[in-house]
Amino acid sequence: MARSPLPTRPARGPFAPDFWRSPLRGPRFTSVLGVVLLAGVTVLFVTGLLSYAAYNPDLAPVNDKTPGKGLLGFYLFSWPTDPPWLYRLTQGVHVTLGLTLVPVLLAKLWSVVPRLFTLPPVRSLTHALERISLLLLVGGALFQFVTGILNVQLDYIFPGSFYPLHFYGAWVFFGAFLAHAVLKAPTAFRNLRRMREGAEEPSDELVAPRPDPPTVSRRGALGLVGGGSLLLFATSAGRSFDGPLRQTAVLTPHGGPEPGSGPAGFQINKTAAYAGIRAEETTEEAWRLVVTGRSGTVRLGKADLLGLPLHSADLPIACVEGWSTSDQSWRGVRLRDLAALVGHDDPVDVFVESLQRRGAFRRGALRANQVGDPRSLLALFVNGAELTPDHGRPARIIVPAAPGVLNTKWVARLTFGEL
Repeated sequence: MARSPLPTRPARGPFAPDFWRSPLRGPRFTSVLGVVLLAGVTVLFVTGLLSYAAYNPDLAPVNDKTPGKGLLGFYLFSWPTDPPWLYRLTQGVHVTLGLTLVPVLLAKLWSVVPRLFTLPPVRSLTHALERISLLLLVGGALFQFVTGILNVQLDYIFPGSFYPLHFYGAWVFFGAFLAHAVLKAPTAFRNLRRMREGAEEPSDELVAPRPDPPTVSRRGALGLVGGGSLLLFATSAGRSFDGPLRQTAVLTPHGGPEPGSGPAGFQINKTAAYAGIRAEETTEEAWRLVVTGRSGTVRLGKADLLGLPLHSADLPIACVEGWSTSDQSWRGVRLRDLAALVGHDDPVDVFVESLQRRGAFRRGALRANQVGDPRSLLALFVNGAELTPDHGRPARIIVPAAPGVLNTKWVARLTFGEL
């Protein structure tokens, strides 16, 4: 006598199709958000790679915060000094776009969350690959956006250094994103084409079998997402611009009006107190700049530097957090002239050491092309006045198009030559 099959227990909770009741979910809603993210995340990834290249990580081990990068650094090149606002542009786009895409990302994750609970969990090899890419994609997206936003807000509450976490996380996230795009982009574009043609929406597992009554249309929901993105753009983008637009950046640490007035009334990231700089070691009597190169070592006081030819350059400071200053008028000694003092007539790399005791990049290195640029200075003055302690007194580096952390403050030693 044949046995009757065991009864199948119905799925409950989020695994039950009836659990998801929103009438907004559907392939077209998801496709619109997915196409926006396809373009936006690609730009984020490219500008992120450019930001990494701007740190000159091949100047190992000084600037290399990711020593195990291997083939992931295949594209690295010497970061240029022209145009002088290059890093201000690329990093401003990277951070502002990342903030602007947050509502789109959250809406996209909400729109596809039922797929995380579909049964059976794996139907085929293609479906298994899609599920794996989806899990990596969701985890990677949340990790990258959360750590990026925390970095912008100067809240370093995550374990480890931001640089390797964000760098390796970007490659994992973009790999999963690329795999997901290959699998899903054709369907997304097909859905958008059908939407333009006025065709009915195709059946899909995202469509609720018994939807609740709608309280807003899908077009209205997309408008809400777009409005949220526009609001974040309007309250963050201004810190990358000069003039009145800067005052609109009310949600960013270095947004809003300039912090004070006068020659030193522009943004800083780390104060002298934070960096552990003692006032007595920066006086003209105590401070000496040690310059080392092919022909030996020289020690220069403030008076010695003032006796050398001084030059001026109007340059901004742009930081990895996405903020930048307007152009400031810097005056000091050219780096290439200091290199020549110690036997380097042609520009060479330089290793820069600071009096700074706390924080990252107490030491940094610059490429020969950066040293050779006539606008690259060991600055002693800004906007016609001596540097203040918070802006790097007695001397700081200023280089066109370089990330802010490579514009080292409180300089104590310069070593020219092969690093």
